[in-house]
Amino acid sequence: MVLRVVKATGFLLLIIITIAAALLITVYRTLELFCEGPSPTARELFVTTFLETGSFKFVVPMLLDSNEIEEIVNKNSMEIIESDVKPELIEIAASTPASGSTDDQVPFDPDGMELVAISGRTFYAKMLIINDPSRVTLSTTYPWTDVGMDLKEHVEKNDAIAGVNGGLYYSIGNKGGHPYGVAVSNGEIQYNDPQAWPGLYMVGFDNNDILRIVNIANMTAEELEQYIIDEGIRDAVAFQEEYSDANNHFVQLIINGEPRVVEGLGSGANPRTAIGQRADGAVLLLVTDGRGASGNLGATAADLIKIMSDYGAVNAANIDGGSSSAMYVDGKYEMTSVTFYYSNSSWLLPTCFIVSRR
Repeated sequence: MVLRVVKATGFLLLIIITIAAALLITVYRTLELFCEGPSPTARELFVTTFLETGSFKFVVPMLLDSNEIEEIVNKNSMEIIESDVKPELIEIAASTPASGSTDDQVPFDPDGMELVAISGRTFYAKMLIINDPSRVTLSTTYPWTDVGMDLKEHVEKNDAIAGVNGGLYYSIGNKGGHPYGVAVSNGEIQYNDPQAWPGLYMVGFDNNDILRIVNIANMTAEELEQYIIDEGIRDAVAFQEEYSDANNHFVQLIINGEPRVVEGLGSGANPRTAIGQRADGAVLLLVTDGRGASGNLGATAADLIKIMSDYGAVNAANIDGGSSSAMYVDGKYEMTSVTFYYSNSSWLLPTCFIVSRR
């Protein structure tokens, strides 16, 4: 009897191992087909997309050497805009409908916001337009612990009406414990390590409610602290600009009305979160889906630039995206994480941009 059980167990394990091996081989051959198949576009999209993920970057070096990866990344990149944000290009309106149109043309809610659905070829998105930029602030879990909060918790903790995910953070185990780079909330510097990752930018608002997009990659912590004080930065996070065989991240989308010049695809296609500001001060918060959610691959850098341009952004930046991308508005998730386990909510996050109630 014992021998039969042992044999049956061994046979079952053999079947499981065989199936697992077959699946792994199938996945590997499929990925190999993307890399070595007849379509250069598919190959480039595969490489740039996977290099933007947090958990699957390792796949690309398994199939291509570093020189091949770097060649693809360089063919699908964007030129850096050297100009700093010019605050004088933003003139905050005293009272403007969220769309920038007259009351009888575009409906908007009592809080002066508009929620717009946007459908692209490879993505679905929601844009939240807030006419008063002073209402957009940063929620954090400071003092930092090992565990963050989901987006709904951030919004409700602050009695806010809406929010989107924020900047880079330590995401091992999906605990969302602390940010990377910088976190400023209500003028308080809660995290300051500009050398944590290469190519960091600070994205956020100053005391005049102007969206600032600042290269902090060459700053020390002391220099960044002084910059935040001198420039009156009130709420900000960090994201990364890096094109290499290890990462494919970008920040700048539009600076002073100038869209970035895109080479090739510009980036991979993934879930995204972006923030922009119009000339009248209105803030644009954009979240897209991707990675198979609703059959969509995601949005590229070119997609984000076009959307932000279409909606009148003078300045715009890409911030943390991927599985972290989420939007919560007026008591419900408008965009949830594309990760299956968090498909009805968001990942745990240390920072979020939120919109206060009037």
